[in-house]
Amino acid sequence: MPNLFEKLLNEKQTLLADGATGTNLFAMGLQSGDAPELWNVDQPDKVAAHYRSFIDAGSDIVLTNTFGGTRYRLKLHNAQDRVAELNIAATGILKAVIADSGREVIVAGSIGPSGEILAPLGEMQPDEAVAAFAEQALALKKGGADVLWIETMSSLEEVELAVKGAREAELPIVFTMSLDTNGRTMMGVGASDLMALDQQLKPHVHACGTNCGIGASEVVAAVLNLKLNATDGSESILVAKANCGIPEFVDGEIVYNGTPEIMANYAVMVRNAGARIIGGCCGTSAEHVVAMRKALDSTPISAPPTLDDIQRVLGEISEGAKAQARGEHRVVARVVKRRRRRH
Repeated sequence: MPNLFEKLLNEKQTLLADGATGTNLFAMGLQSGDAPELWNVDQPDKVAAHYRSFIDAGSDIVLTNTFGGTRYRLKLHNAQDRVAELNIAATGILKAVIADSGREVIVAGSIGPSGEILAPLGEMQPDEAVAAFAEQALALKKGGADVLWIETMSSLEEVELAVKGAREAELPIVFTMSLDTNGRTMMGVGASDLMALDQQLKPHVHACGTNCGIGASEVVAAVLNLKLNATDGSESILVAKANCGIPEFVDGEIVYNGTPEIMANYAVMVRNAGARIIGGCCGTSAEHVVAMRKALDSTPISAPPTLDDIQRVLGEISEGAKAQARGEHRVVARVVKRRRRRH
């Protein structure tokens, strides 16, 4: 039986992913500092309602509530020995909701950063990281995941270790990095570095891209830059999952200022820029995804947007992202490649 993720990628030009997990669970009562993953056992009805909202909104892909599901992240809540239980519960809830919907929806097993710093700067050894990611990946597979979704990464090294661990589950793999600091991750990784890593991973992962960041305009620019750097002829499948606008403090709470109209425009522009898997990240609700679904279904694919187009419709782009689009990233890329050859 073919894998559902691979099947729908072959059948559809564009796959619509879901929106935020944490933001929407907070709206249901999750408290700051609590582990969302514990809700997979303690509040399964609320997790199911979260999943159902995005399935009803038209998502083709829904991520499991397992972003912090490695033993390293769960250790912060004294739940490091519950990796299998919590990850299997999350996927099981999602599969049940999908079955009730009658739709074909991909179960994407979310795997976030470990939260640890790798040696020699930190204490986590590479083999320990691989083992932790493998433990989570195998639990997600046992629960019924169709694809392993490594997300919000900042360092090339951690992506490599996460992919290595995830391969033990023998499922399709996606990875995304958060290009949120002037067109780069907080560890300095730019679009050219991300695509160089994608091309070096053997066998290739199924898709790669960017999520989170500092707003829709930056993610569209990042996808243009990723497309520019996909030079191996493999036509890498690109992923975009942008935050819903910019976070603002309103009455002591963080609120994202993106409207359904903004997210609909973003979905169309990022598809035209080259992304085939499109969703939302922080702040993105089912209401936003409904607007994105309608826009993608009703608007034909056209030429990639220019930086001016993006800024006019979605807002400002950082100078770093603009520089990468102009090709000024290439000096950095050569330095990164030389460093990686030495290792």
